[in-house]
Amino acid sequence: MFLHLGMDTMVKQKDIIGIFDLDTATVSKHTRTFLSAAEKSGKVINVTYDLPKSFIVCESGNNEKIYISQISSTTLLKRANLTNNLKF
Repeated sequence: MFLHLGMDTMVKQKDIIGIFDLDTATVSKHTRTFLSAAEKSGKVINVTYDLPKSFIVCESGNNEKIYISQISSTTLLKRANLTNNLKF
């Protein structure tokens, strides 16, 4: 199955490592450092012209990519039907 992230960008669900809310996740210095390093190494792909709401970490083989999306993390999780697999 594929998950639509915005602007005609789709990824395989099996490649998704995590879906994160930008507002809450970037409070942590570690997350900001991770995103900054990923951007410097060219791993960040912006798939929005609007205000970004989430980022999605994907890995295919040894190739890691971070997608920045205008779609909320909650909506992406619902689309992927991953909410049934989460443990709170």
